[in-house]
Amino acid sequence: MAYQVLANKWRPKSFEKMVGQTHILRALVNALNSGRLHHAYLFTGTRGVGKTTIARILAKALSCDIGVSGKPCGQCSACLSIDQGKYVDLIEVDAASRTKVEDTRELLDNVQYSPALGRYKIYLIDEVHMLSTHSFNALLKTLEEPPDHVKFLFATTDPKKLPVTILSRCLQFNLKRLPPDLIEKHLQSIIKQEGFSNEPKALVSIAKAADGSMRDALSLLDQALAYGDQKLTEDEVYEMLGTIKQDYLTQILDALAENSAEKIYAITSSIAMLAPDYHLIIADLISMLHRIALAQFSAESVNSWYGDKQKLLALSKQFSEEDVQLYYQIALHGRQDLPLAPEPAIGFEMMLLRMLAFKPVTVEGKPSHAKSSQGRADSSQTGTIAKPEPEAHARSTVHSTPVVESSPPQKQDGQSENLNADTRWQDMIVSMGVEGPAKQLATMCALVKLSDSIMVLQLDPKYQQICNEHTLGRLETCVSKLIGNKIKVKVDFVQPTSETPAQCQERIRQEKHNNAVDSIKQDATVQELQSIFGAQIKPELIQSNENTEE
Repeated sequence: MAYQVLANKWRPKSFEKMVGQTHILRALVNALNSGRLHHAYLFTGTRGVGKTTIARILAKALSCDIGVSGKPCGQCSACLSIDQGKYVDLIEVDAASRTKVEDTRELLDNVQYSPALGRYKIYLIDEVHMLSTHSFNALLKTLEEPPDHVKFLFATTDPKKLPVTILSRCLQFNLKRLPPDLIEKHLQSIIKQEGFSNEPKALVSIAKAADGSMRDALSLLDQALAYGDQKLTEDEVYEMLGTIKQDYLTQILDALAENSAEKIYAITSSIAMLAPDYHLIIADLISMLHRIALAQFSAESVNSWYGDKQKLLALSKQFSEEDVQLYYQIALHGRQDLPLAPEPAIGFEMMLLRMLAFKPVTVEGKPSHAKSSQGRADSSQTGTIAKPEPEAHARSTVHSTPVVESSPPQKQDGQSENLNADTRWQDMIVSMGVEGPAKQLATMCALVKLSDSIMVLQLDPKYQQICNEHTLGRLETCVSKLIGNKIKVKVDFVQPTSETPAQCQERIRQEKHNNAVDSIKQDATVQELQSIFGAQIKPELIQSNENTEE
């Protein structure tokens, strides 16, 4: 017997055996069981997610000899004929190869005739968006008022190309991309039933490479079994896919955390020996950076399906949030620029070196990973930070904010000190080197008390949403580092009793703007223009040339 490819052999024959798409299956089964049948159904989604498969199962449910229901028997002549592609009342059409209006008219010439065997004559048109405008016009009238014995089932990967007149006459079902863990679970079941041996991470790699398509996953599984001589090993699957183990990516991130260009070069040299697809490697790196960013905000959000949760949690503590966001952006542009590099390996290496060169600098002049967002100790790795030239591309340049050196407030041991939101609190914010949401929180608060162990801030209740556990923890870390003691920051949600740094900056900006407006109004030339031409001064368009930063 001829070999049957896995994608065809394991194509579901009933709704119960479908993997995923439960939101569509539930609607169809309920409609079939209750008899609420529409004359036209449109299934949309990317390739390999089950559009045509669901349409064929629906055709079986409509044609089953036992009756219309959500569970076709699969044993009657109608069900078996549809499975074999021989059912005379199911007319399957590939619109990509029959785009002319003559083809559509020929197809519809027999619509008015009753079905030969079943209760319905079913037209299944795949890739319906490929039909021409004239073909859609020919189909429109029949689709609007079809005979009772006719059902239309459409499938397409690009519903935007369908005229709205067609869309409005169909029940539309959008199939989702399948998550990789669901694909891996299904592949594991197939491997077990087929009697093949495999390493678990081999299926994980195939599920990721399938990119949401079950058909692609089964095709890759077929290829991997042939490549490995009926065995699935992790190394052979990586070699077949042109990608690399996750260990290489974690080693790269460790080297970035240590600011070690030497280690990065050694790792990239090892990777180059494997002749991989660098587009896939960068895509995996982008995905890992995304998961690290999630881990920095919520450890529970890290998916354990990949089997590297603990490593990712450890990596999330080695970088600041700013570092991860910067690396993510550089990786996106590195993947986009990869075809422009003399060789993909060179483009990949330059992308990693760019991550090192453009790493933000802290107050002490060390790489930003030395300053922890979770209260971590300073890194012992100093390294040399390469600063971008002024002519560097804007998307890759990291601008460092100038820091004004300021001594922390002096206080007697054990004695509380009440402070207003004056320049001392502003100087503390600058000296701490706090950035991002934590800086925004600090500038919106008024400092009312600072002791050996506690700092009390006041925040207007309308800004309460900017104060969360993560941001408050970051602020506590920076304050404790500046003061030299472990400080607990407490925020009272009340109207501040003194001016906050943000209010102070806004007041200074407004004063300078008012001075600029007054200066223009008093200018003799301006007054002459007003007198002669009736010119008007618009204060909202006037900007002060002075620096508003204090």
